[in-house]
Amino acid sequence: MSSAGWSAVSWPGAGEIERSVTSLKARLPQRLAPLAALAFNFWWTWQPGGAELFRAVDPHRWERVRENPVRLLQEASGGTLRNAASDRQLAERAAALADRLDHELTAPPLGGVLTPQAPLVFLSAEFAVHRSLPIYAGGLGVLAGDVLKQCSDSRLAAVGVGLLYRQGYLRQRIDASGWQHECWSDADLERLPAALVAGPDGGPLKVRVPLRDREVVVQVWRGDVGRVPLYLLDSDQPENTHVDRWITARLYVGSREVRLDQYTLLGLGAIRALRAMGIEPGVVHVNEGHAALAPVELAREAAASGVDFEGALALARRRTVFTTHTPVRAGNESFAAADALGALGGLARSMGVAPSRLLDLGRSSSGGEEPFGLTTLAIRMSRAVNGVSRQHAATARSMWSHLFPGTPVEAVPIPHVTNGVHVPTWTAAPMRDLLDRYLGTEWTRHAQSPATWAGVDAIPDQELWMVRVRLRAALVDYVREHSVADRLARGEPRDRVIGAARSFRPDILTVGFARRIASYKRLHVLVHDPARALALLDGAWPLQILLAGVAHPEDEPAKQMVQRIFRLKNAPLVSERVVYLEDYDLGMAAHLVAGCDVWINLPRPPLEASGTSGMKAVLNGGLNLSILDGWWAEAFDGANGWAIESPPDGDEEAQDAHDAAALYDLLEREVVPAFYERGADGVPHAWVRRVKHSLRTLGPRFGAGRMVDEYVSAVWNAESSRTRTV
Repeated sequence: MSSAGWSAVSWPGAGEIERSVTSLKARLPQRLAPLAALAFNFWWTWQPGGAELFRAVDPHRWERVRENPVRLLQEASGGTLRNAASDRQLAERAAALADRLDHELTAPPLGGVLTPQAPLVFLSAEFAVHRSLPIYAGGLGVLAGDVLKQCSDSRLAAVGVGLLYRQGYLRQRIDASGWQHECWSDADLERLPAALVAGPDGGPLKVRVPLRDREVVVQVWRGDVGRVPLYLLDSDQPENTHVDRWITARLYVGSREVRLDQYTLLGLGAIRALRAMGIEPGVVHVNEGHAALAPVELAREAAASGVDFEGALALARRRTVFTTHTPVRAGNESFAAADALGALGGLARSMGVAPSRLLDLGRSSSGGEEPFGLTTLAIRMSRAVNGVSRQHAATARSMWSHLFPGTPVEAVPIPHVTNGVHVPTWTAAPMRDLLDRYLGTEWTRHAQSPATWAGVDAIPDQELWMVRVRLRAALVDYVREHSVADRLARGEPRDRVIGAARSFRPDILTVGFARRIASYKRLHVLVHDPARALALLDGAWPLQILLAGVAHPEDEPAKQMVQRIFRLKNAPLVSERVVYLEDYDLGMAAHLVAGCDVWINLPRPPLEASGTSGMKAVLNGGLNLSILDGWWAEAFDGANGWAIESPPDGDEEAQDAHDAAALYDLLEREVVPAFYERGADGVPHAWVRRVKHSLRTLGPRFGAGRMVDEYVSAVWNAESSRTRTV
């Protein structure tokens, strides 16, 4: 089919999605039938009023099913559905939104190098599209989800490919001592907003992937992210051994062998699944090293057609680009040479080369026992590599300069495309309504243009401040509800549970620190000086602190940081002014970034590659107080937030003490006074001026629209040549 006759519903698996929609419609009253199509496309998640439509059907069940619209409509009683159908306004809104979705899906794609016949293929180990599809752990997945959403909004020809983890990442519970416990549960795949892709025989499409000394069978699920299909590989098949069925059970499982199996399945399986569906990749974007074997599979195909090994590698590189996301050594996954050899030996032989030759692509030098590194492999197998912020790219050039012998560090070809966040997803409804009035109703489509944000200055201080008051009050309600539940579940004393019920006030400066908990994120710096930290809670101008985050099950130091916070729980006012919310996920993140007045980030430089949570706070009128690392190092201009210089120090404790003192100084001397010094109208005008400056300077620079535009022009549409060591 030509691009002119193509639409987003033309991707493989569209018929299976439509059959699932038809099946769901069968149990709905006719006036609610449009909700079925919306339920099977995550597009609703970033449309104004989308969530409210489903919530109106059954508010209580909507929360219980973790905002999964398919489960909601499958489980709601007949009486509940009939009652919802009697609401004429609800039915009309559903029909209007479904019509908009249909228009969006049938619009022609944007022209350019990426076409339906040769689309962008975005590969990632995790995708955070919505909390009802829990196949994500943190920022990497959020970035991947936002890329797919923006590709949809920009009408790019793109598909995503990942793994369908039946047990997801983990559910977090914290005991009374502050120690994290983890649990997992199997997802009911039949109730996910996804459908199995059918094969030629009408049954589920099955793909065989070589792994160690055997083949693993995977089936392919499709979930729709607007115009972009997300294909997910699932190894829980009866043809596989029990061990192989477990490969796609959990994200970032602790077993190194299973992880290597996951990444092999992702890299090789993605290309094989695309081939089985008739999709010819134009550009393969490897998002972090987990999928680094995808270009090796492209090279294997070329070798099978008679191209020699070096020529096959060159052909694969021509279509592959790579984004590295972490300057933390442990985050760049590597595996013992013997383990990698066992996993990849058969693949090498099928390419007609010795297994050691394939392994050398993932090592800095030939032979020996050096581990096989996925980042090294991805760099070697890509025509373009980028970091995710200006500072991160500089760090990456230094980290990987040994792969470019003879090239000065500053000339190592690893530029940056700074991360951005999907503006419609992360802008809360009250703020979006305000910006609609002053920037125009189509402002989110042009958020990357500085001119779009010029209207911010025209917003009356009182109006902007009242939106902030409304968002903070909504967050306080959310915190009270969840904090009471968390403390009751921990069996805490009655007085602390009562404290949770009255915790947080809507008129107090609210500070947030929420993200994946890892040692380098330095949560503990917040309470480095407990006396000084506690004094901030109880001053004439008090503040309240909201904390959340999940540590990897095997990251003991990160878990200990959470415990350190909990040791202060019996200090005066802590139960009412400090809350640690359990089980951090996308849904909770949306509440936090919308309602917090100040977003704090305290990474140990230069270990923050980018960070995106602070960008989300910006969109909602929150201000950042951050170490000058990652995105903030290029974002801070002296007036759009606050910054902490953290000079390098071989003594980490001394660095922590320095940064904690700087944090307390800023809070005491600048942040707190600016929030509480009010005009005669009760508005903190100096604070609001800073918020406006933050929106105007950061809004156009750190949205996913700008990020995707840069990828289109500098990475996806441009072939770059550079010197490699292979």
